[in-house]
Amino acid sequence: QVQLVESGGGAVQAGGSLRLSCAASVTSGSIFRINRASWYRQAPGKQRELVASIISNADTNYADFVKGRFTISINNFRDTVYLQMNGLKSEDTAIYYCNADVQTAITVPNNYWGQGTQVIVSS
Repeated sequence: QVQLVESGGGAVQAGGSLRLSCAASVTSGSIFRINRASWYRQAPGKQRELVASIISNADTNYADFVKGRFTISINNFRDTVYLQMNGLKSEDTAIYYCNADVQTAITVPNNYWGQGTQVIVSS
């Protein structure tokens, strides 16, 4: 009953920035929160790879290829995760997926995936 909806993808020139968002919602309208979230990406012909992750206490982890350029965060309501992408490179071109553990008022945490959003970096 939980849905993750991504937005913010698009085309950008090398060196530019994008801000991806992943908004969680519950069809029942129940109170919920994200306990843990990650961003993955998959380029054409390549396997999906972890980009960044964050846990509820704000501890973060980044892949080496994005350290110093990308920042993952979660809002205070714990219903939206972001990925601020600066200094974009052509090799960042991929479909970016949101993955999150979501806990509702009446259920234990479960894991969900977003639909993916396309990022294209041109030079």
